[in-house]
Amino acid sequence: MLAGFAAFLDLYSTQPLLPMLARTFHASNFAVSLTVTAPTIAVALAAPYVGRLADRLGLRAVIVGSAFALASATLLAATATSLPILIGWRFAQGMVTPGLFASTIAYIHEEWPPSRTGRATAAYVSGTVIGGVTGRLLGGLMAADVSWQSSFVFLSIIGFATAAALWWQLPQERRRGPGAAGDHGSWRAHLRHPQLLATYAVGFCMLCTQVAMFTYVPFLLAAPPFSLSTAALGSIFLTYLLGAAVTPFAGRGIDAFGHRAVLVGALGLCSMGSLLTLVRSLPVIALGLSIFATGVFFAQASSSSHVAHHAEHDRALAIGIYATAYYIGGSVGGAVPAALWQAGGWPACIAFIISVEAAMLTIAWKFWKPTDRETADLRFQIAD
Repeated sequence: MLAGFAAFLDLYSTQPLLPMLARTFHASNFAVSLTVTAPTIAVALAAPYVGRLADRLGLRAVIVGSAFALASATLLAATATSLPILIGWRFAQGMVTPGLFASTIAYIHEEWPPSRTGRATAAYVSGTVIGGVTGRLLGGLMAADVSWQSSFVFLSIIGFATAAALWWQLPQERRRGPGAAGDHGSWRAHLRHPQLLATYAVGFCMLCTQVAMFTYVPFLLAAPPFSLSTAALGSIFLTYLLGAAVTPFAGRGIDAFGHRAVLVGALGLCSMGSLLTLVRSLPVIALGLSIFATGVFFAQASSSSHVAHHAEHDRALAIGIYATAYYIGGSVGGAVPAALWQAGGWPACIAFIISVEAAMLTIAWKFWKPTDRETADLRFQIAD
């Protein structure tokens, strides 16, 4: 949970700051949205290589080292004197984030039996939710009360404290020590695996919808008739807390019913929440965002567990490739709705989000097998 918290504390922390950054740097909505897109592009580029490194050096070493590197990059982002420099430091943050994302999910699947990996992954996802809420909420409050630079300083302090806690408390993996990863897995093998390919596509679609929703809804809420302040925009990410509270139930659902069943239910929640944001009422929009976020976190737990479940060797590499597809999707979700916003406003953005959700459902329904979990449990019991 701490590793998940650290991974997502900073990644989307500029979302509530976007209207402020647009005013400060006299920049367009698209230009300031690059502070969200840049780190996701960096994660997409770096994730497979960091995953391969974790398979070689050891998962714990990469998790702890990445946490310290991320906190350092966050502190340096506060020194930016222009929007391009800020975007550059945001890119640097993204480069070190995969060490937390890919390595932690691989760590779970190395240390837990298959019958309980769903619950463990859901706990990790809950940590990512809490980290994402903390970064957006505290970042927005600090920016509104002091300056946008202070938000990065404050988040870096939290990041260093979290990294120290990981260094102190995270046990060395027991099943495979540093440097013990074999050559069984490879890029070619993972990219030819039909279950993994489908999961990579699901990950692409998933983050695409999440980033599209939460990058552009601040522009909706900052404009009339809502006219929310920067601090209030940061508080909209409290809608994530419902997801943080109920995501552990998704883990139990994965262990009991399989990945596909949970994903289908999650996408139903996402679609319902998306449609509710079209209602011109702040309480209804908040409810819609809460339902949407809950669906996203259920889907994230399902797909993250699914890719690690099917990668029998070099799991960190497989999850790194998944992270590449995931964050390329996030980059698309951060950029494409800018044109849609100009053409058709918020309804056009929602139409895009629901279309991507429909594609995700089609892929998972066709390629994910509903009985894989039971087969894995039987193999584990026989091995024991």
